[in-house]
Amino acid sequence: MNKNFTLTLFISLASFAAVAQAGYWQQRVEYTMNVNLNVSNHQFDGDQKLIYYNNSPDTLTKVYYHLYFNAFQPGSMMDIRSRNLPDPDRRVGDRISKLKDDEIGYQHITSLKQDGKDLTYKVNGTVLEVTLAKPLLPKAKSTFEMKFNGQVPLQIRRSGRDNREGIAFSMTQWYPKMAEYDFQGWHAYQYVAREFHGVWGDFDVRITLDPKYVVAGTGKLQSPEKIGFGYEKSGTTVSKGDGPLTWNFVAKNVIDFAWTADPDYTHDTAQVPNGPELHFFYQKSEKTADNWRKTEDIAVKVFQYLNTHFGKYPFDTYSIIQGGDGGMEYPMCTLILGEGNLAGLSGTMAHEVAHSWFQMALASNESLHAWMDEGFTDFASSEAMASIGDNVNPHAGSYASYYSLVASGLQEPASQHSDHFNTNRAYGTSAYSIGAIFLEQLKYLIGEDNFNKGMLRYYNTWKMKHPSPNDFIRVMEKTSGMHLGWYLRYWIGTTKHIDYGFGQLTENDGASLVDLKRVGDFPMPIDLLVTYKDGSKELYYIPMNELMGNRPKGDAITQITCETWPWVLPVYTLKIGRKIAEIESLEIDPSQRMADIDRKNNKLTIAERVPYKDTTK
Repeated sequence: MNKNFTLTLFISLASFAAVAQAGYWQQRVEYTMNVNLNVSNHQFDGDQKLIYYNNSPDTLTKVYYHLYFNAFQPGSMMDIRSRNLPDPDRRVGDRISKLKDDEIGYQHITSLKQDGKDLTYKVNGTVLEVTLAKPLLPKAKSTFEMKFNGQVPLQIRRSGRDNREGIAFSMTQWYPKMAEYDFQGWHAYQYVAREFHGVWGDFDVRITLDPKYVVAGTGKLQSPEKIGFGYEKSGTTVSKGDGPLTWNFVAKNVIDFAWTADPDYTHDTAQVPNGPELHFFYQKSEKTADNWRKTEDIAVKVFQYLNTHFGKYPFDTYSIIQGGDGGMEYPMCTLILGEGNLAGLSGTMAHEVAHSWFQMALASNESLHAWMDEGFTDFASSEAMASIGDNVNPHAGSYASYYSLVASGLQEPASQHSDHFNTNRAYGTSAYSIGAIFLEQLKYLIGEDNFNKGMLRYYNTWKMKHPSPNDFIRVMEKTSGMHLGWYLRYWIGTTKHIDYGFGQLTENDGASLVDLKRVGDFPMPIDLLVTYKDGSKELYYIPMNELMGNRPKGDAITQITCETWPWVLPVYTLKIGRKIAEIESLEIDPSQRMADIDRKNNKLTIAERVPYKDTTK
C-alpha cells in the first residue's frame, strides 16, 4: 500500500475519531422490573433487568447505582447534614435520627450479574459501587440482572409511606437506579438533600400488591381492563379479588420512574386540546373535592400555555397525584400535597407541570445546575399562571427573594452543586429565584421576540438530551445574534451585583448632560426613560460592548439607541437634546427587569433635585 495514502488515511481516521469524541453523546438504559409490595410491613422485593448502552468514547470498568432509600436511616449523610444546617428543611429537621427499625428505609442487593457473571460490589451510603466482570467498551452494551429488597421509610422527604395527608405509599427513588455517566464522568452523588440526575431510557415495570390499592405513576397503564381499573371520568373501579393484583406501566424515553399506591384514590381525567390526557388521583373529601375540580380546569390551561410558549409536551399522558410532602416532579407525573387552598394547590401543580419541560424533557444536570431546572420551571409556571389570572408582574416574588438574600449577606454563586450551599435559604433563592430572574433579565437583554423564539428553539434542539448552561446560552446567541457568555458567567458564576445611579446633571448649549454611574460591579446595558413636562417620553437605550449587538426596538415608546458603554468605564455621560427645565424626571430601568439591588438611586425627579447633587458618592 502507498505510504502516503496510508498516512493520509491514518490522519483522516484520527481526525474523525477526535471529532466523534468531541461531539455530543449520552448513555441509555432499558429497565424491566418486577416488584412485590407487602402493604402490611411496608417491605418489598424485586428483580431488575437493565440493558446498559455505553455510548461514550470511554471504556468502563465500574458502574454505580443510587440506593436512595438508604438515606432514611439515623446517622446517614442526609440525617447529619440536616441536623447541622443553620436553617434545616422543616420537613426533615431531626426526624431521620428518630426513626425506628420498622420506620427506616433501605435497599439491599441480594444478587447482581453482568451478562450472566456474578459481580463484586460494595455499598457506600446511598451509592452502590460495582466492579465489572468484563470492561464495557465504547459503543457496546451489557445486561445487568439484579435481585433486591427494601423497606419503605416513614414519609420524611419526597419518598415514603403514610404521609401527613394519609396517602399510603409515595414510591419515588425506590429502585436501584444506574447513575449517569457523561463527558464529566460519573455523577454518583450521595443523596444528601436535594436534586437528582438520570439516564435516558425505557421502563417496563410490574407492580404487585394488595388488590384494594389503586396505583398511579410514570408511564401508561397496560391492559387496565384486566385488573378492573377504569379510566372513565366518573371514577375509579378496581377488582376486589382475594389475590394480589399486578399493575404494568410502560414509559419510553424518560429519566426516572415513580409511582404511588393508596386504597382511597379518586380518579378523574381531563383532555388538553391537542395535548395529553390528564389524570388526577386524590382522596376525595371536604378538604379536597372542590379545589381539585377547579385545579383540573387550571391544569388544562397551563398545559396549553406551556405547549405554545415552550414547546409541545412530548407524551400523551400526565398524572397529577396526591402524595409526597409538598410538590415533586417525575416523568409523566407529579406528587403534590392535596389539602391546601386553591391558590397553593394550583400554583404547586403549575410549577410541577412545568418541570415536564425543564427536567423531564430538557434533562439538565439539576444537581449541578439547579437554576436551569427549578429556575426555568419557576419562570415558566409563573408566566402560565399569569396568563390565566391578572398578575401583571409574575416574577416580583423572585426579585424580592433575591434582594432579601443579597441584603442578608448569605448569597453564594448559583453555579455550586445543590448539596453544598451553606444554607437552605441560599440554595432555594439561587435555584428558584435567581434562575427565574436569569430568564427575565435575558428577555431584557435580547428583546421579547428573540427570547420567545429562543426558548422554543432551545426546547426543540435539546429535548430528550442533557443540555448544559453553555448549550442554552449558545441557542440564545444564535437566535439573537448577540454575545451572552459574559452574562452567564456573571449571573451564575459570581455574586456580583447590579447597581446603577445618577451622577452630575448639567446643561450645555440647550442640551442636558447626565452622568450615569455604574455603582455595582455587574455591568449591564441601560434603559433610561426621560419624561418631559409636556407629557412626552423618550427611552434612551445604551448598549453594552460585551453584547456585540443591540436589542431590537420595542413598540411602546420612542427608543433612541446611543453609543455603546464599554463595561470598564464607571461613568457614562448621556446627552439629552432638551433643556433641564423641560424635563420632569429621569428613570433607569423603568421596566424593573434589571435586578438592580438599590432602586432608590434609579429615579431622578428634576423639580426635587435642582440644583442637582451627586448622591451616589
